[in-house]
Amino acid sequence: MIASPLPALVGRQRECTALDDLLAGLQAGGSRVMVVRGEAGIGKSVLLEYTAARASRVQVTWARGVEADMELPYASLHQVCAPFLDGVEELPQPQRDALRVAFGTAVGDPPDRFLVGLAVLTLLTRASETRPVLVLVDDAQWLDQVSLQTLEFVARRLLAEQVAMVFAVRDPEGQSALAGLPALQLRGLDAASAGELLEGAVGGRLEERVRDRFVAETHGNPLALLEFSRGRSAAELAYGADASSAPVVQGPVASRVERDFAGRLGALPAATRTLLLIAAAEPVGDVRLLIRAAASLGITPDAAPAKAAGLIEFGEPVRFRHPLVRSAVYHGAEPEDRRAVHRALAEATDPLLDPDRRAWHAAQAADGPDEEVAGGLEQAADRARQRGGIAAEAVLLERAVEVTPDPWPRGRRALAAAEAHFSAAAPERATELAAVADLYPLSVLDRARLARLRARILFARSRSDEAAPLLLNAAAQFTAAGSPLARETYLEAISATIFAGRVHGPTGARAAAIAARASGAPSSGSKAADALLDGVAALLADGPETAVPALREALDLLEHEELRTREATVRWLLLAPVALESFIHWAWDLHAWDTLSTRAVRLARDVGALGSLPPALIYAGGVHIHYGDFAEADRMIDEADAIATATGHAPHKYATLVLAAWRGEADVAAGIIEEARERAVQRGEVSLLGAMGYIQGVLFNGLARYEEALEAARTGIEHDGFNFTGLSLVEHVEAATRCGELDQARASLARLTELTRAADSGWARGARARSEALLADGEAADRLYRTAIEEFGRGGVVVEVARTHLLYGEWLRRAQRRAQAREHLRTAYDMFGAMPAHAFAERARRELIATGEQVTARETTPANALTPQESQVAALAADGMTNARIGAELFISPHTVEWHLRKVYVKLGISSRRALPDVLDIARAR
Repeated sequence: MIASPLPALVGRQRECTALDDLLAGLQAGGSRVMVVRGEAGIGKSVLLEYTAARASRVQVTWARGVEADMELPYASLHQVCAPFLDGVEELPQPQRDALRVAFGTAVGDPPDRFLVGLAVLTLLTRASETRPVLVLVDDAQWLDQVSLQTLEFVARRLLAEQVAMVFAVRDPEGQSALAGLPALQLRGLDAASAGELLEGAVGGRLEERVRDRFVAETHGNPLALLEFSRGRSAAELAYGADASSAPVVQGPVASRVERDFAGRLGALPAATRTLLLIAAAEPVGDVRLLIRAAASLGITPDAAPAKAAGLIEFGEPVRFRHPLVRSAVYHGAEPEDRRAVHRALAEATDPLLDPDRRAWHAAQAADGPDEEVAGGLEQAADRARQRGGIAAEAVLLERAVEVTPDPWPRGRRALAAAEAHFSAAAPERATELAAVADLYPLSVLDRARLARLRARILFARSRSDEAAPLLLNAAAQFTAAGSPLARETYLEAISATIFAGRVHGPTGARAAAIAARASGAPSSGSKAADALLDGVAALLADGPETAVPALREALDLLEHEELRTREATVRWLLLAPVALESFIHWAWDLHAWDTLSTRAVRLARDVGALGSLPPALIYAGGVHIHYGDFAEADRMIDEADAIATATGHAPHKYATLVLAAWRGEADVAAGIIEEARERAVQRGEVSLLGAMGYIQGVLFNGLARYEEALEAARTGIEHDGFNFTGLSLVEHVEAATRCGELDQARASLARLTELTRAADSGWARGARARSEALLADGEAADRLYRTAIEEFGRGGVVVEVARTHLLYGEWLRRAQRRAQAREHLRTAYDMFGAMPAHAFAERARRELIATGEQVTARETTPANALTPQESQVAALAADGMTNARIGAELFISPHTVEWHLRKVYVKLGISSRRALPDVLDIARAR
């Protein structure tokens, strides 16, 4: 909306107070975010102008969305960053490189949009060190998609920076945008305020009946009140000079206002209407481009009549009074007039400086198929992809399909557009374009790509095993074409069945593995990927005795494979979950789990792959749970959840549940477990059922609710899944022996022995020995418990070492060997208390009391009072990292790092980071 002097905003005292409070908080040194929501014309833009006018001693930067079919990646983000681009050189190199590629000032690998987001966060934070920064974004629903996603990421990561962001979003078009951020919802003005605004606009008092009619028909919408009364006196409104003097009452308010704007266009000279149409067709508002296009059409730019009618302001940039004016101008024009204007804009656009915009205007000017235009759009799409603008790539390719004359290139472009839409999280549009591609001739390789895309869309919608046959079919087609994508797609098919959870049956993981082995598919080009496929296929087709040695060979390659490009790194990160599930559940190898998850976290951080970082952190957190370092696990889970939320993904609940189970927090776990169980049933995710069985087995065994543990663990061992069977068997043996169900315990022990024989790891041997001990007596039980403690220790599985001390102590007490029982129970109590695993510690405490020992409550160390984020920042600072490096590591700003450290110092009773190592070492020792 055109800026204007801002008198007191009628009827918006509440909203103005909220924005004044936001500015006060910013001036006081804090970060603030607000999303102003409401229908068209409700006053959002005016409130943003009010905020800008009130922001004294603040750096204000704007971005304004424009309704247009053209998608220029990062165009709106560039508007926001433009005043601060001198500071790009000061950014850490990965952030600097990502931002340069995104803005088209450098060439490189397509940047991860979240790494671009971190670069923008750092840029704004550093700019705020001189004066606070206020980012205002009007009509956010019309920003290019990647700009909106990036700004949302920044908004969700603000904490201690002197940066505020205020977005204006039109409803209902933007209802899903920026969901979950603090919102200020605008409604129509109340009757008194609306009447005051209306009478101020017409310059006189109105009869109450007339005023109330206008207010009711406009629903208190300020723009409607002003536009319907524009140029009319109080007398004309009261008595009606003609039929057009009254507002049209049919339809939504915004539609009626747009029709009112359209009605004013007819009174303008033809040349002025054409000038307005050029401005409406060019969303950037480049006045020099508009003048060149007008000259191409033989028009002398005369904006005076449009300015007099209050429709447009010709400055730098050109701005319409309201987006509804642009819409009325563009959609009210004849199609041939729109094409002529786009043709003039294409001719006026420099092909070297702005080839993408030129290609788009040329496409809009086309009145039929045109290969030259389609080729230009395809090249523009490739440039968008190189800059990380996947959504823009999809839109450009889709338009290229529409103007492609020949069937072969049309099918190929439709497929590429479908793949781009899927990558941009638009599966419905991807499905439609996949159907278009299927209508045209495709190469053998492209047919395979189409089959794989359809399988991926299906799997994304429902994690059922229906996608596996489609992926296997695609893999077979890749094999026939001699493509290196074949082995990758076979592994993807196996992965789909693993995470759907079914091993047996015609669509299970075993069938996929057999097909992969028999395919003769060529190498993927990655020795690690090829070795992993061989190992996983052997595991499913032959069993663990053959597979585990092959998996260990793959581990060495996965650990050391050199990754020279970002694309190679991203592909490695896609392999990691399958590899980890194999090593956890079949090789019982905690060290391999640690090695792979640590590398996954490091690689994801290094390339800024924030989509891959949360699951990598979750796997790494699982390692620390088994190491008994719950605080470190908590930090990793907390970071994963924060990044998932900031990037618009659902938090990963699995690790939260496992941690809650080991801590004995039944209240925390209950709701999440039920939600996960419902999801598993609805979506056919059998693996989730297995996970819930294991988790509840740990939880209820810890709480000594053995009947519930028995039932839960049975679910974990009966599901036809790839993972969690072995871990659930361990829980089932303990619960069954406690419930006196010895036959069930022996049956589970036999299965566990079979599953762990090939693993030959400390974890596997410890699990087998302890389960045997639970069913043994006398010297045999004594020996087996000691063996289990030793083997679990060798495997590094600290939580299981503690559990074995507890079970051994319980057995010794029942054998009347109280002194020895106290030794092991005290060890278990101390270990569980340090983690802390409350339920297991309580079991140990009760057993100690039963031996006659006095048990005192554990002291709470100051470090226990730190939040997970504070603990992580403190640990990195203690290791000698600077605030800037910690911020880059955790995807937060250096200001937020310093804010956390100040809180850490207060909680730990220290005054500087020099004291951190000693204080944290003391806390760990306790």
